[in-house]
Amino acid sequence: MDSYEYSERISKLKNKIENIASIIEPEKLQARLDEIEKIESDPSFWSDTKEAAKVSQEKNRISSVLKRYNEAKISVEDSFEIFEMAKEEEDEESLEELYGELESLEELVSKVEVSMMLSDENDSKNAIVTIHPGAGGTESQDWASMLYRMYLRWAEREGYKVEELEYQPGDEAGIKSVSFIIKGENAYGYMKAENGVHRLVRISPFDSNARRHTSFSSVMVSPEVDDDIEIEIEDKDIRVDTYRASGAGGQHVNKTDSAIRITHIPTGIVVQCQNDRSQHKNRANAMKMLKSRLYELKLEEKKAKEAGVEKSEIGWGHQIRSYVLAPYRQVKDLRSNIAYSQVDAILDGDLSKVMEDVLIALSK
Repeated sequence: MDSYEYSERISKLKNKIENIASIIEPEKLQARLDEIEKIESDPSFWSDTKEAAKVSQEKNRISSVLKRYNEAKISVEDSFEIFEMAKEEEDEESLEELYGELESLEELVSKVEVSMMLSDENDSKNAIVTIHPGAGGTESQDWASMLYRMYLRWAEREGYKVEELEYQPGDEAGIKSVSFIIKGENAYGYMKAENGVHRLVRISPFDSNARRHTSFSSVMVSPEVDDDIEIEIEDKDIRVDTYRASGAGGQHVNKTDSAIRITHIPTGIVVQCQNDRSQHKNRANAMKMLKSRLYELKLEEKKAKEAGVEKSEIGWGHQIRSYVLAPYRQVKDLRSNIAYSQVDAILDGDLSKVMEDVLIALSK
């Protein structure tokens, strides 16, 4: 790298910081933060614990955004100033050090860009995820289990907690369905990038003739609804079935009909829960899943109306990403239009960069 290339790249970072500032308006955020601190100083504020928790959550979100923005802004400004001085004094040692730090600086600014895109009221919520294999029997069921493992590994890398809600193993391999909650800051903000149909192309390990197969699995992601979000569900609109939790052993086996399946008749949405031995707890979790799915449906309909398109055009049922393992190796997201060669790493949960590229692409 020479000084000209560094100058060009640092100038782009300065422009990005200015663009971020024009969107998040840090002065207004700071003013709101000051206002919240005054509100919190009033002793009566804490008498309403529900409202206090809501305001505290807003405070934490604003503080996090400002902290990341200021850190990136100061880092870019400092690097630019040091670069100008080092260039003028022909300090090659300092210049080389700056060149070496540029990539991490670009990554820092990129993280701020992504955090700016996670400003929707639901982005900070936990994510409820359901994976269903498409047609294709064992091959598709195995693909669904590969996706499940990928998200478990991603959650582990990012420090999120995962709670399994429902798990139905495949007849020979893989899974027929799985539902789980990813818990942590911005879990839904990231996971919403996974909402859609995922396509796998590979030489099937289940085909004795070693032919190439194409498999599909759907990933449905909804924000975990808070208690203060009202989603009305009438008893006449749902059908509740109980069944015995099944599986190959361990936590997925139960000797009583404690598993719950709820069908929402008007929409056809079906949710299941079997992670607890208590039928009551499984029903409560299944209702939470149903409310989250209905809430997500309302959000989709609202977005479709604002965009002036039919809901089906933005629904989760469209292919969003291809994972090709043969005849070449590549993961390509059809929204960001970016291809990745690190297939094994991505399938092992190194997924954040792919998600962030999607979020950036969708924000443009």
